[in-house]
Amino acid sequence: MSHSPAPPPGPAQLSADCERCFGLCCVVPAFAASADFAIDKPAGQACPNLRPDHRCGIHTELRDRGFPGCTVFDCFGAGQQVAQVTFGGRDWRDAPETLPAMAAAFTVLRPLHELLWYLTEALALRPPAELRAELDRARAETAALTGGDPAQLRAVDVAAHRERVNPLLSRAGDAARARGGVAGPDRRGAQLLGADLRGVDLRRANLRGALLIGADLRGVDLGLADVTGADLRGADLRGADLRATLFLHQAQLDAARGDARTALPATITRPAHWSALALTPVRRPSRAAAPARRGRRR
Repeated sequence: MSHSPAPPPGPAQLSADCERCFGLCCVVPAFAASADFAIDKPAGQACPNLRPDHRCGIHTELRDRGFPGCTVFDCFGAGQQVAQVTFGGRDWRDAPETLPAMAAAFTVLRPLHELLWYLTEALALRPPAELRAELDRARAETAALTGGDPAQLRAVDVAAHRERVNPLLSRAGDAARARGGVAGPDRRGAQLLGADLRGVDLRRANLRGALLIGADLRGVDLGLADVTGADLRGADLRGADLRATLFLHQAQLDAARGDARTALPATITRPAHWSALALTPVRRPSRAAAPARRGRRR
């Protein structure tokens, strides 16, 4: 299979540009009525809130109207790639017969763009030379896959490609966590739903894929902690220090709670729904590792 060459993507290509998309995130995915979505919507059917100009009719009220799940979705730039590159600007509203192929392309490109974002972040961590070369190759291969036409994209085995790339990302995180010190605790995939983690030393921790839904992380220093794929929905990050957290993505914070005292990296925007002021005093972890408290529902 051949693919059109694609240069390494820049930040703009890996960030959603809704002005250049056709509302694909409001059409392609299915969602069920729940705490995240107020209604059921089957895959491939436009959300009733999607206007003819491809804008959301309740964008500024999504949380209040029962659609917080929409506010934390990120296509990593796949939407405009499908709309403007794969389909050359052809709008599915003007050519409804293109929608199935467009949806299939979006389903492939979204995880590929996510991998590109992680690979770009990994390279920015200044990994050892040998690992950097492997990451560079993986990024070039992934970028090449995104340049395929609709038929080529359908043939991409995203799961197999992800399995090849993820170990490199894990190695990059491990190298960064251990640089200049000793790596912290390994809590990869840990079940920490509702856990009270105040006072726990999570610096340099491996939190890849950890379930931190509703966890209390007030005042916790997450410096050099790897949070790749960590589920932070409803996590309390008030007063937490995230300035040096590894692989932290905007969507993770959009799903969490925080305040004015939450320290963020310069590349992250403070979510609008976070409280403007720090209302609750927080205690940062001591420099000595503290024992983990029992997890509990909050």
